[in-house]
Amino acid sequence: MADETQTLSDLSDLGEAAGVVAEAVTEVAEPKRDAQGRSYATGKRKDAVARVWIKPGSGKVTVNGRDQTVYFARPVLRMILDQPFVVVERTGQFDVVCTVKGGGLSGQAGAVRHGISKALLAYEPGLRPVLKRGGFLTRDSRVVERKKYGRAKARRSFQFSKR
Repeated sequence: MADETQTLSDLSDLGEAAGVVAEAVTEVAEPKRDAQGRSYATGKRKDAVARVWIKPGSGKVTVNGRDQTVYFARPVLRMILDQPFVVVERTGQFDVVCTVKGGGLSGQAGAVRHGISKALLAYEPGLRPVLKRGGFLTRDSRVVERKKYGRAKARRSFQFSKR
């Protein structure tokens, strides 16, 4: 059907043509899983990059070979990691193994959350609307602004002295 070209004579034909296009677009994406049944995704936030694998399990999260409670000691950071599972109502159903490099703990937690969201999408493509609505699939592109010469920081000037 994609090879057909139609000429529209008036606006009433537009609805029929849109129905043909909608049928072609509604194909469901296939889940992407490896031989072990895992889905992989890369998450990024600030300077941190996280490589995330998820597979069905008991809800255990391992970050750089350590448990999440050890690596992310602050409860707020652990809450950030759990957000995608809470939104899609899959808490405790997936084991997460991830490696994360760069940035600080806050950026790393955001990168892991982004990676978990993308891996969930690869594992179960039907979750896309829920994750998209929550803003979990969008990479937060805000990074630290560089320091400029003649300035104390990125934008702050040195203190002015009249004398």
